[in-house]
This record gives sequence, C-alpha cells and structure tokens, in this order.
Amino acid sequence: MTKIKFGTDGWRAIIAESYTVENVKRVSIAVADYLLQKENNPTIVIGHDCRFGGPMFLEIATRVFCEKGLKVLIGEGIVTTPMVSLGAKEYNADMGIVITASHNPPDYNGYKLKSSFGGPSSPSVVSEVEALIPEKTSIKLEELSHYKNLGQVEYVNLEDLYVKAVENAFDLDLIRSQSRFAYDAMFGAGYKVMKRLFPNQNLLHCMHNPSFEGRAPEPIAKNLEALSNFLASNDFIQCGFATDGDADRIGMYNASGDFIDSHHIILLVLHYLCKYKGLKGKVVVAFSVTDRFKKMCAHYGLDYEVTKIGFKYIAEKMTQEDVLLGGEESGGIAIGTHIPERDGIWMGLTLIEFMAKTGKSLDNLIDEVYEIVGSFKYSRDDLHLTEEKKQSIIKACDEDSFKYFGSHEVHEVARIDGYKYFFDKGEWIMIRPSGTEPVLRVYCEAENYDKVSVLLEAVKETILS
Repeated sequence: MTKIKFGTDGWRAIIAESYTVENVKRVSIAVADYLLQKENNPTIVIGHDCRFGGPMFLEIATRVFCEKGLKVLIGEGIVTTPMVSLGAKEYNADMGIVITASHNPPDYNGYKLKSSFGGPSSPSVVSEVEALIPEKTSIKLEELSHYKNLGQVEYVNLEDLYVKAVENAFDLDLIRSQSRFAYDAMFGAGYKVMKRLFPNQNLLHCMHNPSFEGRAPEPIAKNLEALSNFLASNDFIQCGFATDGDADRIGMYNASGDFIDSHHIILLVLHYLCKYKGLKGKVVVAFSVTDRFKKMCAHYGLDYEVTKIGFKYIAEKMTQEDVLLGGEESGGIAIGTHIPERDGIWMGLTLIEFMAKTGKSLDNLIDEVYEIVGSFKYSRDDLHLTEEKKQSIIKACDEDSFKYFGSHEVHEVARIDGYKYFFDKGEWIMIRPSGTEPVLRVYCEAENYDKVSVLLEAVKETILS
C-alpha cells in the first residue's frame, strides 16, 4: 500500500493515483482511532472545496467515522478551510476535516486536519494520526442514509456561520459604500461567500470549475495575470485580491495592477492593528518571512517569534499565547481576534477596511510601512528538479558549500527550516524544498526588483551548475 505522509499542511496526492477511496478510508480510520483514544463520543466537522471528487471523498470519510461510532457534522455544499476551522470551534467539535489540496494543481486532492480551537492540528497530533494509518483496511461501511437514520450525521451551514463572523468583525457598510475593489476566486471555494457579501464588486473567476482552467489555484503573480490586467485597465478600481483553492491564502494587488507580496501584507496588517486599532500582542511568523517585521515589532514594542514553515507551528503558538498576528510567506495570515487559522478573505477585507477608514490608497499605506522598516522588494522562484538534483543541493547547503552566489558573499546563514543566506544591506536568499510539492523554492529580498532578479539568477547559476 501507498505510504501516506502528511506535509506542512495536510496530506495531498494525485487523484486516482495515490489519492483514492481506499487511501481516504485508511486516513479516516486513523483519525477516528486517534479521537477514540482521546475523547468520549467524539464529534467531527467535515467539508470539501471545489475539487474533483470532493463530495465522494467526503462521504467516504463520513461513513468511516460513523462506522467507528463518531458523530459527524457535514458542511453543506462547497466550503472554505476557514469555514471548517470556525465550525470546529463554534460547534465544539473534537476535530475538523477539510477535503482539499489547497493551492496544488487541479489533479490533486487532499486531507487537512483541524483542531477543536479553530486552526490546524498541532504537529504532535498530526504525527500521532499519521502513525495510526493502517497498511490496509477491511472496514465494511453502510450507506450514508443508514448513519443518518441513526442520528450520527447532521448537516450544518458553515457559510452562514462565517458570514455572521464577518458581519460582526468588519464595517461592511463602510466597505460597500467607500470601496471599489476586484476579487479573483481563482475558481476556488471563496467565490460563494464573496458573491454573497459583495455582489456589486468586480468578481473574477467566481464560478465552479474544478479544472481551475488547468492552472494551480495559488495566488501568486504568475497565476494572476487576469486580475493584474483588469486593475491596470480600470482606473476606478482601488485594489484587488485573490484567494487560493480553499481560500486560506491571499494575493494582493494595488490599483495599478502591481502585485503586493505577503511580506508587505503582513507588515500592512500589523501596522493597521497597532497604529490604527491600538492592539497589542505577540507576532509569530514563519522562517521565510522578511526580517523587517522585527523592525515593525520594535517600533510598536511587540514581542515576536520565528517558527518552522507550516502554519500548524504558528497556530500552536496562537493557542498558547496572546498572539496578535501570525503569518507566513505563502500568503497564509491570521489575526488573533479571529481564529488561529489562515484566512485569505479575512485578510483581504482587513486591508480594504484599512483603506476605507483612512481614505488612503494601498501605495500610501505601504509608504507608511516603509517609513518604519525601509523599502524593499521580494520574489520567489520554484525550481522543478529531479529528486536526485534536489537532494544534492540540500546536501551542499548542509555542508556549507555555498560561500558566494555569483559575486555576492554570504555573511550569515540561518537554518531554522531551510537555509537563509544573508548578504550586505539586508539582502537575503533562502533555499528550501517544498513540503507539499516536488519543487525546490528559492526566496529573495533586496532593495529593488533589479537586484532581486540579479540575486535569483546568481543563485540558480550556483546551485544548478
């Protein structure tokens, strides 16, 4: 049988290759066995996003849970990951399950574990579940109607629950009257709630299309040309944002159609929460985030911590301490006043509300951030390499083989999760294999895009030679 391994954010695999009904049964048995060891009469909230087979895989998991004696609350229709996380918390469930492969290509599906507190399950829980996955299964399942008749299955409206949370947290009247923005769902699960909340805004790719037009629904610049072009050609639009397949990540654009990376979004949100809303708390970010957040924390007198990559590490801290904001480079950001979960729609509305309340453009607000931390630019290359080549590069990093990248001398190396190389003037690059895809990621920050491009090319020439 296939060895099932959870990555930085759940188990993901290609549909009909490793992501099969049988393997979903195996994982679901492990989840049920774990909960039965820990809880009396456990309850699970489960939902699926827009991907192929979502309802079928959800039903299989539900039947396994019910056969094991668990109570299951099924989210009606297509839902986002934040909706399931919020549902797990609000319904006092023992775990949440999301059938999603997030931002992966359309031939993937996946399985995310969510905790009772409304965020990713902790690394220790994930490890325990993984260890319980059987090599094979002989479990016999009844039809779903059988478990419904026994009262083990209940349908819940997670979208209504989420909308209520949005209405309580944001000044929607102000946003609707003062803001003109574009939203790109990337054919992901966020389209339903955004069409419901903002039917009069400019909504792109807000329809059900599980093929995602053949493109991975990851909200990065190379995947969002349509949104960028729309903003550049419409002077009356103030900004735009996109969310990934399960709507827990964000990509942001200014009025000119220029991409605003997650490092800037983290700093903007932190600036808004501290200066304009008067909030305090700890800041927890993943290793791949710009070090300039430390300047922002020093400016506002905030404590901070850097974790390994994977939002589950940040979420764990958010449940243990008074965390104001948690964030990662990939567009996953959470605010402590919400739930300890990445939420792309929540972050987009936070920045749009920021603009509406101040009457300033996104560029004006970024200038305010630069006054505190200095200006910078960022980019990332995803290198699709053979496993052999990837491992040889990682080995060279382990052995400190890289003292120069082109003419750029390395002054310091950090190794919390991956390899972060620092140069002059605060410039840095980072090398790390993806935890969810067969790629090697190269991250880079410098004072302008020309220097970013030069550094990225120097890195590729060095590690691929």
